[in-house]
Amino acid sequence: MSLQNKVAIVTGGNSGIGQAIVLELARQGAAVVIDYVVHPEATEALEQQIGKLGARAIGVEADISKVADLQRLVDAAVSRFGRLDIMVNNAGIETRTSVLDTTEDQYDRVMEVNLKSAFFGTQIAAAQMMKQGGGGRVINITSVHEDWPMPGNTAYCLAKGGMRMLTRTAGVELAPHGILVVGVGPGAVATPINLSTMNDPAKLKRLDAAIPLGRMARPEEIASVVSFLAGEGASYLTATTIFADGGIMQGSVGL
Repeated sequence: MSLQNKVAIVTGGNSGIGQAIVLELARQGAAVVIDYVVHPEATEALEQQIGKLGARAIGVEADISKVADLQRLVDAAVSRFGRLDIMVNNAGIETRTSVLDTTEDQYDRVMEVNLKSAFFGTQIAAAQMMKQGGGGRVINITSVHEDWPMPGNTAYCLAKGGMRMLTRTAGVELAPHGILVVGVGPGAVATPINLSTMNDPAKLKRLDAAIPLGRMARPEEIASVVSFLAGEGASYLTATTIFADGGIMQGSVGL
């Protein structure tokens, strides 16, 4: 197991891509802190599933838009497992609203959950990694829309664009401390956030046709990229984004 004796935090870790990441890191031997804000029963089930794998996990209810709660996540990792090696800033939301109709509240919430949490999650995790020594990994789950416009989802694109520069700038700043910062940019993934498309055969057909590989990604495929980036095989990758998009950025525009 490539992540034996490593300790990870995954924000938004009890559903969708986050849940798949939690399971894959656990399969690779890491102890995992699962951040969640809703559905504690899903977190408990995930903890039990990980226990059956012979790995360790704890759920921590925390609102990652609040700096104090991010600190509490890191403190929980250190208190329970002794250290922190991997910080996965995964939690994210969207409003599917344009520049013309996004409200102030919608804008603020998207920025707080998607970008503010990643910024301060990186900051607080890096401080702990520097304190304990030995470097570490910060993995930001961004999107193809950190680089690729999505009309009708402007605040989301802005937040993901901010994560792009966070990844690059923090990666440069933290490199002397052995802390690598890498983004993972999924394209379309079969998760609850995309149910409206998945449940509409016409929309799904158009989407699949726009993806060179001809289908949406499975959450497990994104999780495998994260697991690789957390391991020694990715020891020379930092300040960049790995796009796991089935070729969609090259195959179409404006989805």
